[in-house]
Amino acid sequence: MGFRALLLLAILGCQWGAGILQRRDDANIYEEQKELTAKIELLSCLEAKLNDTEKWRNDLNVLETRLNATIEELERQRAETNRLKEANEAMHDRMNATEEEIEKLKPNGGKAHPQVAFSVSLEESGEILKGPSTDTTLVFKRVFSNTGNGYDQITGVFTAPVNGLYYFTFSTYGYNTHLTGAFLMKNGVRQVSTYDHHSSDHSDSSSNAVVLHLVAGDKVSVELWEDARVYDNLNGHTTFTGFLLFPE
Repeated sequence: MGFRALLLLAILGCQWGAGILQRRDDANIYEEQKELTAKIELLSCLEAKLNDTEKWRNDLNVLETRLNATIEELERQRAETNRLKEANEAMHDRMNATEEEIEKLKPNGGKAHPQVAFSVSLEESGEILKGPSTDTTLVFKRVFSNTGNGYDQITGVFTAPVNGLYYFTFSTYGYNTHLTGAFLMKNGVRQVSTYDHHSSDHSDSSSNAVVLHLVAGDKVSVELWEDARVYDNLNGHTTFTGFLLFPE
């Protein structure tokens, strides 16, 4: 084969090889571009996910801050609740102590105070001139009150239902023609009295009062002086009153 033919073949071979290489480079470039595009898309997706992650982390930080604030508020409220509970317990203890002191200060050791009181006058209708006689118990018929039923309207005697200190007062009224007055008696013993002798004036009135210590069953009454007279009508001139001050 001639030189020219060989040279031509060589030239043709080079051109054919270059063409093959060119086609191969174009395929590699396409694949590389495709791979690069895929990587870019992957990077974009990763970047988007990273941005989402950052957003979620920021949201999580916000939630954590709110949660911490809520926990602090709950702790503050718990401390305040405990403080109020302690204050309430202390107040409850003081109230109980005060109630106990009040019960101690109440008469009769904090028990129910017995109610004893009476008030009577000599005549319940019309008028009466009682006496003269010797140490006669006055029977007061007109009863204004008799709480505790200590006064006996039939005998004129008050009987103490409980132990304690009792207050008594009585009054007598009469005319100048006779001695006027009476004794307050405790178990038949004279305690205090009223007295007014007959004089030139038209009428006389006097009264007296006393506080007596009585035990249950003690009896208190009003008795005339010897040769004395007392008068009464619906105006209530001659009276007898008593009530319990402090029980024991």
